[in-house]
Amino acid sequence: MGEHGRVEVPAAPRPQTGLTAAEAAARHRRDGPNRLPAPLPVPAWRQLLRQMVSFFAVLLWVAAGLAVVAGTPQLGIAIAVVVVVNAGFAFVQEHRAERSAARLRELLPRRTTVVRDGVRVEVDAEELVVDDRVVLATGDRVSADLLLRTSHGLGIDTSTLTGESVPVSPEAGAELYAGTFVVEGEGEADVAAIGAATRLAGIAQLAQAAPRRRSPLAAQLRQVVRTISLVAIGVGTSFFALMLLLGTPASEGFVFAVGVTVALVPEGLLPTVTLSLAIAAQRMAERQALVRHLEAVETLGSTTFICTDKTGTLTRNEMSVVRVWTPAGGVRVEGTGYEPTARVLSDAPSAWDALRRLALAAVRCSTGRVVFVDGRWAAQGDPMEAALDVLARRVDVKVADDTAQHPEVVRRPFDPRRRRMSVVTRDEVYVKGAPDSVLPRCREVNGAPGELETMARRGLRVLAVAARPAVPADVDCDADALERDLELLGLVGIEDPPRPHVHEALRACREAGVRVAMITGDHPATARAIAEEVGLTVADAPVLTGDELPADEGALGRLLDRDGVVVSRVSPEDKLRIARALQTRGHVVAMTGDGVNDGPALQAADIGIAMGRSGTDVARDAADLVLLDDDFATIVVAIAFGRGTFGNLRRFLTYHLTDNVAELTPFVLWALSGGRFPLALGVLQILALDIGTDTFSAVALGAERPSDTVLRRPPTAGRLLDRRTAWRAFGVLGPTEAFLAIAAFVVSFLAAGWRPGAAFPASALAAASGAAFLAVVVGQGANAFACRSTRRPGWVAWRTNRLLLVAVPFALVLGLLSLLVRPVADVLGQASPPPAGWLVAAAAGPAVLLVDAVEKRWRRRAARQTAPSLPS
Repeated sequence: MGEHGRVEVPAAPRPQTGLTAAEAAARHRRDGPNRLPAPLPVPAWRQLLRQMVSFFAVLLWVAAGLAVVAGTPQLGIAIAVVVVVNAGFAFVQEHRAERSAARLRELLPRRTTVVRDGVRVEVDAEELVVDDRVVLATGDRVSADLLLRTSHGLGIDTSTLTGESVPVSPEAGAELYAGTFVVEGEGEADVAAIGAATRLAGIAQLAQAAPRRRSPLAAQLRQVVRTISLVAIGVGTSFFALMLLLGTPASEGFVFAVGVTVALVPEGLLPTVTLSLAIAAQRMAERQALVRHLEAVETLGSTTFICTDKTGTLTRNEMSVVRVWTPAGGVRVEGTGYEPTARVLSDAPSAWDALRRLALAAVRCSTGRVVFVDGRWAAQGDPMEAALDVLARRVDVKVADDTAQHPEVVRRPFDPRRRRMSVVTRDEVYVKGAPDSVLPRCREVNGAPGELETMARRGLRVLAVAARPAVPADVDCDADALERDLELLGLVGIEDPPRPHVHEALRACREAGVRVAMITGDHPATARAIAEEVGLTVADAPVLTGDELPADEGALGRLLDRDGVVVSRVSPEDKLRIARALQTRGHVVAMTGDGVNDGPALQAADIGIAMGRSGTDVARDAADLVLLDDDFATIVVAIAFGRGTFGNLRRFLTYHLTDNVAELTPFVLWALSGGRFPLALGVLQILALDIGTDTFSAVALGAERPSDTVLRRPPTAGRLLDRRTAWRAFGVLGPTEAFLAIAAFVVSFLAAGWRPGAAFPASALAAASGAAFLAVVVGQGANAFACRSTRRPGWVAWRTNRLLLVAVPFALVLGLLSLLVRPVADVLGQASPPPAGWLVAAAAGPAVLLVDAVEKRWRRRAARQTAPSLPS
C-alpha cells in the first residue's frame, strides 16, 4: 500500500465481480474520499489585512502615528482613513476576480459506474476506492487514476493533461489519469490511485507550490516610495537639527520635523495607483480580458516574451475538414468549426457524388456527432468524428435516413494496432482509418499517395475511407478478413484551424518588440504546420521536442531566447523550466494555456494568461489574466492597456512630485531665513492638497487611454521615476508652481501693507497662506493637462480625456470651498486672500502651461538634432 492510497495493481485482471460493498466501505474509511486536496482558504480579514500592511501602507501608518504623537490627531486620522479606504478598495477589486481553489474538484464527475458484488452500480466519484472496477463509456470523465483492463474502441481525450489535441486509443494495461474523459468506445479499468495520489493532484500541487515573482510595478513603486521616504525623513531630520541650532525647544522642533516629514510623503499616491489600475482592469474586462490581480495590468506592458500554447490558444480546438480527395477529383471546404453551413468547392463536377458517398461512409464509421447546445454547435464525442459529421451535413447527406434503411449489422471498433475500424450494413462494408492502414487493403489507390503527401505537408490529419459490397459471410468473419478488397472512396484532410486574427496579433507582437514562442504538448509536425500557417516561425528558429531541451538552465535560456521558437511534446515540468530560464535572462514572461498541465507554468510566469471558455479551472485559478473570448489577439489589446497604464503611472507620478516641490519650498525658505520668513503652507494644507484636490485629477490622468502608437515602441522598461520624469517634476513644473505660490504669498503681504525689511504682520498670514494654497490648486489644474503628454502642449487635444474635464473643475471648486467656508478654512489655517493674491494665484495656471510648452518645444528641437525620432 502506497502513500495516499496508491497501490501496485496486479498484472492479472481482477475477478469480474469487483470489490464487495463491505471491502469498499472499509477502504473508504481507511483512505478517505476520492477528492483533490484543497488548500486552506485565506480568510477575508487576512486578505484585507494584507492590503493594509504593504510597504507604502506601513509607511503611512507610521506617519499617522507620528502625527498623533506630534499633537496633530486630525492629520493622523486623515492618513489612517486614506490607508483603510485604499485597502478596502483594492481588496474588493481583487476579491471579485479570485477563483476559489475548491473549483479544482469540479474536474471530477459527480457519479461513476463501478462493479461491486458482481453488479454494476452508480456511486458518487468521491466514494471510489483503490481496486474498484470502473466501467467506462463514451462521455464519462475519468474520476481517478486507473489501470485499463479491457478496451473496446476506447478513445481518451487527454488534452487537459498533455496538451495533445488528438484523442489516444489505449490498450489493455495502459494507465488512465483523472481529469481526462472518454470520447469513444467502452472499457473497464481498476482504480490505481485516488485523491491526492493522482497525477492531477500532483500537477495542481505543483502549480500551488510555484512561487510568484514580484511584479515590475511592485518593485518600481517600492523603489519610488523608498526614495521619497528617505528624502522626507532626511528633510525632517535636517529641520529638527536646524531648529535646535536656532534655539527652539526640542519638543517644538520634533513636532515641526514630524509635520514636515508627513507633509512630504505623497499620501495620495497609493489610492491613485490603485484607482488607475482598477480603471484599466475594468476597460480590459470590456475588451474580454479579465484581470485577476491589479498589478498584472502594468506587468503586461513590461512583457518581453510570450510562451503560447497551441491547442485552444492559437487554434480553435475544433477539428474541421478542409480538404477531401476522391478518385473523381478534389474538394475544398471553406469554413471552420462545427457550424454546418459552409461552402464546399469541387475541382471536378463528377467529384460531388463521390464526395457524398465518402461522407456517408465516414459518418457511418463514426460515433462522434455535433449538437446544438447553449446557442452554438459543439462536438459530442471524438472531435475528429464530429468534423466528419459536419462534412456530411454540409453536403446534405442524411445519415439518419440511411441508418434507418440500412441498419448496422456488425461493428468492428477502432483498434490501435490495426489503426482502423469498420461497419457492416445489409448492403455495404465501410472502413475508416489511418491511410497507411487502409490503402494497402484497397484494390486501386491511383493518385492517393501523392495527395496524402500534399495533405501531410500542410500539417493536416488524414483519414482514408473505403467500402465494398457486403456479403452474408461478413457477419462471422474476423476484422482482417472483413477489411479486404476495398474500393478507396477518398482521403479526408482535417485540421484544428487557427483562431481568427492570430496572424495579425503575432505581427503586432513583433512590432511591439515582444518575442513569441509556441510551447505545446502536441506532435512536432502538427506544431510546425500551425506555426508556419499563422506566421509564428521565423528564419533559423528551431523546432524542438521536450526531450531535446538541455538540462542546464543557462543553456536552455540561450537556446530559447529568440523569436519564433517551437517546442512540442513538453511536460508541465518543462514549461516551468522554460519560464524560469527566460526570466533568468531578464525577460518578463507571459505564459498562455488552458489545460491542467499549464497550471504550474502559469503560476510561475510573470503573467499567466488562461483561456476563459475552453480553459480548465486549474488554469484560470493559476493565471493573472483570463481571456474571456479565448482569442490570442486579446493579448495584444491587453499589452496595449498595460503599456498605457505604465505611461499613466509616470503621468500622475510627475503630477504628484510637482506638487511636492511646491509644498516643500515654503519650508526651505523658512529654514534658509532662520525662521524669519513665515511658512506659506501648513501641514494640514499640504495634506488637503495631497488627498483632497490632487487625487481627482491624478485619477483622471490614470484613466488616460493608450495612444495609437503605444504598440509601435519597445516594451515599457526602465525605472518608473526616470530622468525625464524627475526633470519635469523637479526642474520645470515644480519650480514654476513653487514660484507662483510664493509670489502669491508675498503679494498678499504687500497688499496688507508689508514692505521688505519690515516684520510680517501676523494678521495677514492666513490670507497670504490662502493665496499660496490657491496658487498650488490652480497650478495643479494646469499641471494635470501638461502631464498628459511629454511632447505636446497641455492645450492640444485637451478634450479627449473627459474625466479630466470634470476632475480639474471639481478640484478647483473644492479648493475654493476650503478657502471660503469659514470652519474649514480655520481648521486649515487659511483665509480668503486679497484681490492681488487672487490675481497672482489665477496666473499660476497659464504660467505652468506656458513654461511646459516652452520646455517641450526646446526638447523636441534638441531631439531632432540628436535622433531621428523621440517616443511620445
